[in-house]
Amino acid sequence: MSYGKRTQMKDGHTQTNETKDKADGNRVTVRARPLSQVIDIRRLQRRSSLLSGLVPPSSSWLLSDFVALFPRYFVSSVIVSKMPGLLFSPVCLTVIWFLSWSLCPSCAQIWTDEVSGEQYGRLESNVTLACNNSEIRLPVSWHLSHSTVLPWHQVTPNGSLVLLHANHSAQGTYSCYDNSGRLLRSIKLRLGHPPGRLTISCQVPNHTHVRCSWVETVKTFLPAEYNASFSNGKEWSPCIVDVTQKHCDVVHPAFWQPIHTLRITETNALGSKNTTASVKLHELLKPDPPESVLVNELEGYPKKLLISWRFPSSWPQHDAFPLIFHIRYRPQGSMFWSEIYSLDNSIVIWDALAGHLHQVQVRTRDEINAESQWSEWSPLLLGRPWEDYTTPEPDVEPEDIFTPPTKSKPEASTPKSRGSKHGDEGNLGLVILLVLFSVVILTTIFSLIFVVWMRQRRRDHATKQELTSMVKMKSIPI
Repeated sequence: MSYGKRTQMKDGHTQTNETKDKADGNRVTVRARPLSQVIDIRRLQRRSSLLSGLVPPSSSWLLSDFVALFPRYFVSSVIVSKMPGLLFSPVCLTVIWFLSWSLCPSCAQIWTDEVSGEQYGRLESNVTLACNNSEIRLPVSWHLSHSTVLPWHQVTPNGSLVLLHANHSAQGTYSCYDNSGRLLRSIKLRLGHPPGRLTISCQVPNHTHVRCSWVETVKTFLPAEYNASFSNGKEWSPCIVDVTQKHCDVVHPAFWQPIHTLRITETNALGSKNTTASVKLHELLKPDPPESVLVNELEGYPKKLLISWRFPSSWPQHDAFPLIFHIRYRPQGSMFWSEIYSLDNSIVIWDALAGHLHQVQVRTRDEINAESQWSEWSPLLLGRPWEDYTTPEPDVEPEDIFTPPTKSKPEASTPKSRGSKHGDEGNLGLVILLVLFSVVILTTIFSLIFVVWMRQRRRDHATKQELTSMVKMKSIPI
């Protein structure tokens, strides 16, 4: 900091005799300057301080902010402190004034060229975007994503932009500028629908866990939050929500209650909607399919199969929750299943088809709760009963035993061949006799039918003649 004594002179000058610098103790002698020049210097110093006050108060500057602000601060402060003689020129003062005011819009745009807000609107409706200078009623221009092409719209006298029947193409970042090109406001617009009713479904894999999921009946196109609660008729308990999977879980529900109530609230920027559903846990109880199903053969038994499985891992291993198992099997290629029930986790099939592959599936259900549902069938498995693959060894004659060749007698084969010929001729004769007998029978039948037909025809003819004569007799006058 510098300080010294000042003396007023008669010719309007201010004389600074001595200036002491506390930092280094040096004394600096400065020439006397005219009072008008000192006033100009002070004005420029005040202007530079005002320009430096435009710096945002945040400590984290962008490089672009510093580059935009540096020319103004450099021109105003450096020239004042280092080159005071140049300030006496009116040309220099004009240049300083021009630079300070020409850089102002660009700096303001850099500091405000960011999305200052996010606005949500309803699809197929009119959406209004307000500009910051709406009260001043200055002419403004709107851009969509740095483009002057806008969807169907109109601009109100106060500078607000009204999008008419906005659709998905109207989404984006809108910017509002004044006449000088300075950015006044930037808004990111997102369009969608308010929430609608939800379609709710619940799964009860065991007595201690309930999972309810939902599907939107109205696609909102907007991010949403969900809040779910579960009631047993007396009190409400939270249902833990998984937003990504769109389901919630309830642990240890009051299973003895006949009816429960689930309430889910969907909320987005355009509104909220409550959906309630009644849940009957004893009817929705549906175990998972049995696990680790195996089909094995029983050695020495070509018509038996051993089928084994494990309880579902989600089912509590406790005597209070017994399960009944339903097993079905059939030979591969057959259309009909054989079925059997068991309370154990293994069973032996006694009526398998020997030498054939069999298809086997298992499912389960709560044994006590008759209103519960059967689980899905386990994956299809193939199994074959035990087979004896041993084959008898062929009899081999010793090579050292000599068997003399025997001559075949033609007389021995001749009677046999003749006998076979006679047998064939006898069969042929029998066939011929049967054919002739059939022809005779058919001829007799047709002859009888023809005779009967002729007799009936004669009777009909005689009856017609009698009727004709009777008619003639009645027509003769007496």
